[in-house]
Amino acid sequence: MEYGICMLSLVPMRAETSDKAELVTQVLFGECYEVVATEGNWLQLQLASDGYRGWIDQKQHTPVTAEYYKEWRRASHQRVTDLFQVIRKGTVQIPVSIGSYLPFYNGKQIDINGEKYSYDGEASSTDVLPTKEQLAAFATRFLKAPYLWGGKSIFGIDCSGFMQQLYGICGYQLHRDAYQQVAYGEEVHFVEQAKPGDLAYFSNEEGRIVHVGMVLDDQQIIHAHGEVRIDRLDHVGIYNDTQKRYSHQLRIIKRILH
Repeated sequence: MEYGICMLSLVPMRAETSDKAELVTQVLFGECYEVVATEGNWLQLQLASDGYRGWIDQKQHTPVTAEYYKEWRRASHQRVTDLFQVIRKGTVQIPVSIGSYLPFYNGKQIDINGEKYSYDGEASSTDVLPTKEQLAAFATRFLKAPYLWGGKSIFGIDCSGFMQQLYGICGYQLHRDAYQQVAYGEEVHFVEQAKPGDLAYFSNEEGRIVHVGMVLDDQQIIHAHGEVRIDRLDHVGIYNDTQKRYSHQLRIIKRILH
C-alpha cells in the first residue's frame, strides 16, 4: 500500500483520469491520503480526513511512509487561519491559504515525513474549540471567494467545501458533500430558533439536498453561491436582496455545536 501527502497549495482531485474530468474536490496542503489504485499516470486517492475518493496526476504526488500516515490519522492537526501565508524551508516558499493543514505543528515548525518546515502565521487550536462567534469570524474571512464546483479554498470554493473548511478549522470533521453533511447534528425546528454556527440545508424540486450554508446573527446566512456572500434566511429559504428573489428552498436546519 502506498501513502502520500499534499505538498502544494492545492491539488485537484478529479472524477476520472483526465485533466478535463470533473473536479470533485481538492487536496489541501498538509493533507494525507492513501493511494488505492493506479491507471497510467493517474493515482486514485482516498483522503485520510474524510474518506473522499478521486484521481490526481502522479506528478503532484509526494509519498510518505506508512508509519507517518498512521500517525497523521491518529493526530489532531492545527489549520491555517490566516487568509494567506507561506510554509518555508530554506529558500523554498510554499503558498498556503486558510484551512490548510499544519501537520504536527509545534508553534514554529511542522513535520512532513520527518522533515521540518517553518510556519509563523496564525493557526487554529487543537486544545480549545472555537466559540460560535469565532466560527462566524472565520466564515467572514471567505467573503467574496468565487464559487468553484469541487473547490475548497479562498480562490474557489463550493457550498459544502466551505462548510467542511469552517468546521475543520474548528476541529470538527464533516463529510465532503451537502447531502452527507445533513446527517450531522440535531434538528432546529424553526428559523427563529437558529443560532450562529447552525447549518441550513436546501433542496431542489425533487427533494434532494443540493445546498448548505451557515446561519449568522439576525437570521442571516453565509454561503457560497456565485461567491461567498451573506443573504437573508427565513422559513421559505434564502432571499437574495440583489436579485429580489428566493435563490434556495429551505429543507432543514441542524445544530452541531452547542
